[in-house]
Amino acid sequence: MTQPKAQLRRDGFTFKQFFVAHDRCAMKVGTDGILLGAWAPVSRANRILDIGAGSGLISLMLAQRTADNVVIDAIELDEQAATQAQENFQASPWASRLRVHQADVVEWSNGQTVRYSLIVSNPPYFEQGVECSTAQREQARYTTTLDHASLLECAAALISEEGFFCVILPVDVSEAFTSKAQGIGWHLRLRTDVAEYETRLPHRVLLAFSPAAGECFTDRLVIRGADQHYSESYTALTQAFYLFM
Repeated sequence: MTQPKAQLRRDGFTFKQFFVAHDRCAMKVGTDGILLGAWAPVSRANRILDIGAGSGLISLMLAQRTADNVVIDAIELDEQAATQAQENFQASPWASRLRVHQADVVEWSNGQTVRYSLIVSNPPYFEQGVECSTAQREQARYTTTLDHASLLECAAALISEEGFFCVILPVDVSEAFTSKAQGIGWHLRLRTDVAEYETRLPHRVLLAFSPAAGECFTDRLVIRGADQHYSESYTALTQAFYLFM
């Protein structure tokens, strides 16, 4: 299903099995989203929720990784991004099981009775800072419209008893996030620290929380080797998606 180079488009990112247009989204396709979409545990997932879906990248990756009976709901506050996610879904091989909801997740969650076995979010993680070029980008970057406490509470209301809630965050934000999570009853079950190179400290961390207590498995992922090429571990994680792997 690999597309020839002549068909590559400039308004998005071409993967092996799908294309993500992102020209109307504040946050473009990037390594954070790809990491979360490839890393989140899907073996027991039967219903998935993507909070703050943006272009729909993570939802599409999870659709590729899961069986045909797994339904994925994507929540996106911004109207333009939600519309673009819907278009990306419709153009994908999994259109029948991907659904976009253009809504504030706090309000949307109040009326939901469905419980999800996997919830993912690549959330805003900066406190209000330097003004962004657009309100859309400010919403995507800063926690002003969805703070971490609200995100954790929404996820807690929507998760199944044995489900996982997965996020990717900067390392310096992750400790406070984990503390907030544990304070309302979440248990940290998986943690992967991500470093750009072996010689550098981790700059991102992938976290999986569950309402169910259990052992926490931790590891480290290095993105690039000394030769600047992708490492074996990063290649193994993402090779089902990147065209050039």
